[in-house]
Amino acid sequence: MFNTTEITSNEIVSDNPVHQRLFFAYVEAGKHLSGKVLEVGCGVGRGLDILIEKASDFTAIDKNEQLIQLLQNKYPQQHFITQNIPPFKDLPSNTYDFVVSFQVIEHIQNDEAYLREIHRVLKPGGQVMISTPNIKLSLTRNPWHVREYTAEQLEKLFRRYFTQVETKGVAGNQKVMEYYEQNKRAVRKITRWDIFNLQYLLPRQILRIPYDILNRMNRKNLQKQNNTLVSNIEFEDYFLSDQPDESLDLFYLATKTN
Repeated sequence: MFNTTEITSNEIVSDNPVHQRLFFAYVEAGKHLSGKVLEVGCGVGRGLDILIEKASDFTAIDKNEQLIQLLQNKYPQQHFITQNIPPFKDLPSNTYDFVVSFQVIEHIQNDEAYLREIHRVLKPGGQVMISTPNIKLSLTRNPWHVREYTAEQLEKLFRRYFTQVETKGVAGNQKVMEYYEQNKRAVRKITRWDIFNLQYLLPRQILRIPYDILNRMNRKNLQKQNNTLVSNIEFEDYFLSDQPDESLDLFYLATKTN
Protein backbone atom coordinates (compact mmCIF):
# COMPACT_ATOMS: atom_id res chain seq x y z
CA MET A 1 0.00 0.00 0.00
CA PHE A 2 3.01 2.27 0.39
CA ASN A 3 4.43 1.54 -3.06
CA THR A 4 2.67 4.24 -5.06
CA THR A 5 4.70 6.00 -7.71
CA GLU A 6 4.66 9.09 -5.49
CA ILE A 7 6.18 7.31 -2.49
CA THR A 8 8.59 5.28 -4.69
CA SER A 9 9.77 1.88 -3.52
CA ASN A 10 13.30 0.55 -3.17
CA GLU A 11 11.86 -2.92 -3.85
CA ILE A 12 10.26 -2.23 -7.26
CA VAL A 13 12.89 -2.32 -10.01
CA SER A 14 11.07 0.17 -12.23
CA ASP A 15 11.21 2.72 -9.38
CA ASN A 16 14.98 2.37 -9.03
CA PRO A 17 16.16 5.55 -10.84
CA VAL A 18 13.84 7.70 -8.73
CA HIS A 19 14.61 5.81 -5.52
CA GLN A 20 18.35 6.28 -6.01
CA ARG A 21 17.85 9.97 -6.74
CA LEU A 22 15.90 10.40 -3.50
CA PHE A 23 18.37 8.29 -1.51
CA PHE A 24 21.25 10.46 -2.73
CA ALA A 25 19.94 13.37 -0.63
CA TYR A 26 20.30 11.28 2.53
CA VAL A 27 23.83 10.26 1.59
CA GLU A 28 24.68 13.93 1.11
CA ALA A 29 23.03 14.84 4.41
CA GLY A 30 25.09 12.22 6.19
CA LYS A 31 28.22 14.22 5.39
CA HIS A 32 27.01 17.06 7.61
CA LEU A 33 24.85 15.62 10.39
CA SER A 34 25.61 15.37 14.09
CA GLY A 35 23.86 16.03 17.38
CA LYS A 36 20.09 16.26 17.65
CA VAL A 37 18.42 15.60 14.30
CA LEU A 38 14.80 16.05 13.23
CA GLU A 39 13.41 14.65 9.99
CA VAL A 40 10.21 16.29 8.80
CA GLY A 41 8.28 13.91 6.53
CA CYS A 42 10.20 10.67 6.99
CA GLY A 43 7.83 8.67 4.77
CA VAL A 44 8.88 5.03 4.40
CA GLY A 45 12.17 5.68 6.20
CA ARG A 46 14.28 5.66 3.04
CA GLY A 47 17.36 7.17 4.67
CA LEU A 48 16.78 6.55 8.36
CA ASP A 49 19.80 4.29 8.81
CA ILE A 50 22.07 7.08 7.61
CA LEU A 51 20.42 9.73 9.79
CA ILE A 52 20.29 7.60 12.93
CA GLU A 53 23.93 6.59 12.60
CA LYS A 54 25.00 10.25 12.54
CA ALA A 55 22.60 11.57 15.19
CA SER A 56 23.06 11.48 18.96
CA ASP A 57 19.29 11.93 19.23
CA PHE A 58 16.82 11.37 16.39
CA THR A 59 13.19 12.40 15.94
CA ALA A 60 10.98 11.97 12.88
CA ILE A 61 7.55 13.37 11.99
CA ASP A 62 5.11 12.10 9.38
CA LYS A 63 1.36 12.32 8.94
CA ASN A 64 0.98 8.63 8.03
CA GLU A 65 0.17 6.91 11.32
CA GLN A 66 0.65 3.39 9.97
CA LEU A 67 4.08 4.19 8.56
CA ILE A 68 5.14 5.85 11.79
CA GLN A 69 4.10 2.81 13.82
CA LEU A 70 6.04 0.49 11.52
CA LEU A 71 9.14 2.65 11.85
CA GLN A 72 8.76 2.93 15.62
CA ASN A 73 8.66 -0.87 15.83
CA LYS A 74 11.75 -1.14 13.64
CA TYR A 75 13.69 1.57 15.50
CA PRO A 76 12.40 1.39 19.09
CA GLN A 77 15.17 3.59 20.49
CA GLN A 78 14.22 6.57 18.28
CA HIS A 79 11.37 9.07 18.52
CA PHE A 80 8.56 9.00 15.96
CA ILE A 81 5.61 11.39 15.90
CA THR A 82 2.40 11.21 13.86
CA GLN A 83 1.44 14.75 12.97
CA ASN A 84 0.05 16.92 10.21
CA ILE A 85 2.39 19.84 9.80
CA PRO A 86 2.79 22.77 10.10
CA PRO A 87 2.93 23.64 12.96
CA PHE A 88 5.24 21.22 14.76
CA LYS A 89 3.12 20.65 17.85
CA ASP A 90 4.92 20.11 21.16
CA LEU A 91 8.39 20.42 19.62
CA PRO A 92 10.34 22.99 21.66
CA SER A 93 12.13 25.93 20.08
CA ASN A 94 15.92 26.10 19.69
CA THR A 95 16.31 22.32 20.08
CA TYR A 96 17.77 20.65 16.98
CA ASP A 97 21.22 20.86 15.46
CA PHE A 98 19.93 19.67 12.08
CA VAL A 99 16.58 19.38 10.34
CA VAL A 100 16.24 17.37 7.13
CA SER A 101 13.13 17.36 4.98
CA PHE A 102 13.39 15.80 1.55
CA GLN A 103 10.64 15.93 -1.08
CA VAL A 104 8.16 17.40 1.42
CA ILE A 105 7.73 21.13 0.90
CA GLU A 106 5.96 20.60 -2.43
CA HIS A 107 3.20 18.81 -0.48
CA ILE A 108 2.74 21.57 2.13
CA GLN A 109 -0.13 24.01 1.70
CA ASN A 110 1.41 26.68 3.92
CA ASP A 111 5.05 26.54 2.90
CA GLU A 112 5.90 29.76 4.77
CA ALA A 113 4.65 28.32 8.07
CA TYR A 114 6.62 25.14 7.34
CA LEU A 115 9.90 27.04 6.96
CA ARG A 116 9.08 29.29 9.90
CA GLU A 117 8.57 26.23 12.11
CA ILE A 118 11.83 24.67 10.93
CA HIS A 119 13.60 27.90 11.83
CA ARG A 120 11.92 27.94 15.25
CA VAL A 121 12.97 24.43 16.32
CA LEU A 122 16.57 24.79 15.13
CA LYS A 123 19.25 25.86 17.59
CA PRO A 124 21.12 29.07 16.73
CA GLY A 125 23.76 27.91 14.27
CA GLY A 126 21.64 24.89 13.37
CA GLN A 127 21.15 23.89 9.75
CA VAL A 128 18.32 22.61 7.58
CA MET A 129 18.63 20.57 4.38
CA ILE A 130 15.68 20.46 2.01
CA SER A 131 15.19 18.94 -1.43
CA THR A 132 12.28 19.29 -3.83
CA PRO A 133 11.64 18.74 -7.56
CA ASN A 134 12.81 21.42 -9.97
CA ILE A 135 9.69 22.52 -11.82
CA LYS A 136 11.77 23.35 -14.89
CA LEU A 137 12.54 19.65 -15.40
CA SER A 138 9.18 18.24 -14.33
CA LEU A 139 7.61 16.30 -17.20
CA THR A 140 3.98 16.79 -16.25
CA ARG A 141 1.82 18.08 -13.46
CA ASN A 142 2.12 15.96 -10.33
CA PRO A 143 -1.32 16.00 -8.64
CA TRP A 144 0.21 14.96 -5.31
CA HIS A 145 2.08 18.28 -5.19
CA VAL A 146 0.50 21.52 -4.04
CA ARG A 147 3.12 23.39 -6.04
CA GLU A 148 6.65 23.08 -7.42
CA TYR A 149 9.36 25.74 -7.50
CA THR A 150 12.10 27.28 -9.54
CA ALA A 151 15.41 27.66 -7.71
CA GLU A 152 14.92 31.42 -7.51
CA GLN A 153 11.38 31.18 -6.12
CA LEU A 154 12.31 28.83 -3.29
CA GLU A 155 15.51 30.70 -2.43
CA LYS A 156 13.46 33.88 -1.99
CA LEU A 157 11.13 32.03 0.35
CA PHE A 158 14.07 30.65 2.34
CA ARG A 159 15.56 34.11 2.77
CA ARG A 160 12.47 35.32 4.61
CA TYR A 161 13.63 33.15 7.51
CA PHE A 162 17.29 32.32 6.88
CA THR A 163 20.05 34.80 6.01
CA GLN A 164 22.55 32.08 5.06
CA VAL A 165 21.19 29.97 2.21
CA GLU A 166 23.16 27.75 -0.17
CA THR A 167 21.23 26.74 -3.30
CA LYS A 168 22.35 23.62 -5.12
CA GLY A 169 20.81 21.05 -7.43
CA VAL A 170 20.70 17.26 -7.54
CA ALA A 171 21.90 16.40 -11.05
CA GLY A 172 22.68 13.14 -12.80
CA ASN A 173 25.44 11.77 -15.00
CA GLN A 174 25.01 10.62 -18.59
CA LYS A 175 23.34 7.37 -17.54
CA VAL A 176 20.75 9.24 -15.44
CA MET A 177 20.04 11.77 -18.15
CA GLU A 178 19.61 9.02 -20.74
CA TYR A 179 16.85 7.61 -18.54
CA TYR A 180 15.37 11.10 -18.10
CA GLU A 181 15.23 11.65 -21.86
CA GLN A 182 13.61 8.26 -22.45
CA ASN A 183 11.09 9.06 -19.74
CA LYS A 184 10.38 12.47 -21.25
CA ARG A 185 9.64 10.97 -24.66
CA ALA A 186 7.37 8.35 -23.10
CA VAL A 187 5.46 10.93 -21.04
CA ARG A 188 4.94 13.12 -24.10
CA LYS A 189 3.35 10.18 -25.92
CA ILE A 190 0.80 10.03 -23.09
CA THR A 191 0.18 13.74 -22.56
CA ARG A 192 -0.30 14.45 -26.27
CA TRP A 193 -3.80 13.00 -25.83
CA ASP A 194 -4.60 15.67 -23.24
CA ILE A 195 -5.75 18.09 -25.93
CA PHE A 196 -7.78 20.16 -23.46
CA ASN A 197 -4.89 20.44 -20.99
CA LEU A 198 -6.99 18.80 -18.28
CA GLN A 199 -3.96 17.92 -16.19
CA TYR A 200 -3.72 21.62 -15.28
CA LEU A 201 -7.45 22.36 -15.17
CA LEU A 202 -8.91 19.55 -13.07
CA PRO A 203 -8.59 19.42 -9.26
CA ARG A 204 -5.50 17.57 -8.07
CA GLN A 205 -7.52 15.01 -6.12
CA ILE A 206 -9.35 13.81 -9.24
CA LEU A 207 -6.09 13.30 -11.13
CA ARG A 208 -4.23 11.24 -8.54
CA ILE A 209 -5.54 7.78 -9.45
CA PRO A 210 -5.10 8.09 -13.25
CA TYR A 211 -1.72 9.75 -12.71
CA ASP A 212 -0.51 6.90 -10.53
CA ILE A 213 -1.80 4.22 -12.93
CA LEU A 214 -0.19 5.84 -15.97
CA ASN A 215 3.03 6.62 -14.12
CA ARG A 216 3.37 3.00 -12.97
CA MET A 217 2.68 1.71 -16.49
CA ASN A 218 5.23 4.12 -17.91
CA ARG A 219 7.96 3.12 -15.46
CA LYS A 220 7.37 -0.57 -16.15
CA ASN A 221 7.50 0.03 -19.92
CA LEU A 222 10.81 1.88 -19.54
CA GLN A 223 12.15 -1.06 -17.58
CA LYS A 224 11.04 -3.51 -20.30
CA GLN A 225 12.67 -1.41 -22.99
CA ASN A 226 15.98 -1.00 -21.18
CA ASN A 227 16.14 -3.01 -17.95
CA THR A 228 19.91 -2.70 -17.71
CA LEU A 229 19.73 1.09 -17.60
CA VAL A 230 16.85 1.16 -15.12
CA SER A 231 18.31 -1.38 -12.71
CA ASN A 232 21.93 -0.22 -12.87
CA ILE A 233 21.42 3.40 -11.83
CA GLU A 234 22.85 3.95 -8.34
CA PHE A 235 22.97 6.91 -5.98
CA GLU A 236 26.58 7.51 -7.02
CA ASP A 237 25.22 8.48 -10.45
CA TYR A 238 23.80 11.65 -8.88
CA PHE A 239 25.76 14.65 -7.64
CA LEU A 240 25.31 18.13 -6.20
CA SER A 241 25.44 20.77 -8.91
CA ASP A 242 26.07 24.52 -8.82
CA GLN A 243 23.46 24.87 -11.57
CA PRO A 244 20.16 24.20 -9.79
CA ASP A 245 18.05 25.48 -12.70
CA GLU A 246 19.38 22.62 -14.84
CA SER A 247 19.09 19.95 -12.13
CA LEU A 248 16.43 17.35 -11.47
CA ASP A 249 15.92 18.44 -7.87
CA LEU A 250 16.65 21.59 -5.92
CA PHE A 251 18.77 21.16 -2.78
CA TYR A 252 19.09 23.80 -0.07
CA LEU A 253 21.36 24.10 2.96
CA ALA A 254 20.38 26.98 5.24
CA THR A 255 21.76 28.08 8.62
CA LYS A 256 19.86 29.71 11.48
CA THR A 257 21.78 32.82 12.49
CA ASN A 258 19.22 34.55 14.72
